[in-house]
Amino acid sequence: MRPEKNEMMWRPMRLCEAHDAGKYEARWLRVARAARMEVRELGTGEGGRVLCLEGRGAGGPGLYLSSGVHGDEAAAAAGLLLWAEARIDYLRRQAVTVVPVFNPAGLRMNTRLDGEGRDLNRMFHLREDPLMGSWWRVVEGRRYGAAVCLHEDYDAEGCYCYELNEDAGLRLADRLLGSVEEWVPRDGRRTIDGRRADRGVIQRRRVPALPGLPEAVALYRAGVPVTLTFETPSEMEFERRVRAHAAFVEAAAGEIENLK
Repeated sequence: MRPEKNEMMWRPMRLCEAHDAGKYEARWLRVARAARMEVRELGTGEGGRVLCLEGRGAGGPGLYLSSGVHGDEAAAAAGLLLWAEARIDYLRRQAVTVVPVFNPAGLRMNTRLDGEGRDLNRMFHLREDPLMGSWWRVVEGRRYGAAVCLHEDYDAEGCYCYELNEDAGLRLADRLLGSVEEWVPRDGRRTIDGRRADRGVIQRRRVPALPGLPEAVALYRAGVPVTLTFETPSEMEFERRVRAHAAFVEAAAGEIENLK
């Protein structure tokens, strides 16, 4: 992936900066200005603001992107930023919603949980919660072609992807994982998190039983036809994981354009 000519300068987030929520916010605000995206504040706390960027580009189904729901998964947040800074052109012309750092307090503390000790990725059913209520007011009623939620997994042996898809024959995750193997190999386990996997792909049409309500499942239940939860092994070299996340988003963005 290379930046477009005449676009803003970009560089990977360095490991020493990876948990500096303020640096992410400053760089995402520059992205928003360059891409002419609207910036909303979903919530704020000791860790900083939870921002949502919205691009109102071309008509048709949009793309939802998020990272940083778990604060100890910094390569996901850094990879999404790397992709965005290189793809200002895409963000200008397409309908995109981005929640770049969902849990700035957890990011600062390098913990899975937020500043109140909560796992945000099990809270999307709690519309009375101020943060979740703000999130629902953004996404409900939007027409998305797909959603990509970026994560990392301490136990992973390579990259893998949960795919919830109304069209079981589409098999997006398998193609997308092929685009990241330059940076991170696939997780070859037959069972991942207790679920059957095939070369790093866990594909479902029906929603599995889970504690609470994760972001990807909430979006799928809300009518997004395909949600992709991409995971990298958090014990692998940081730079490789960052590049894998950026490559996965790039491939997903291209697939969604082709589906329109």
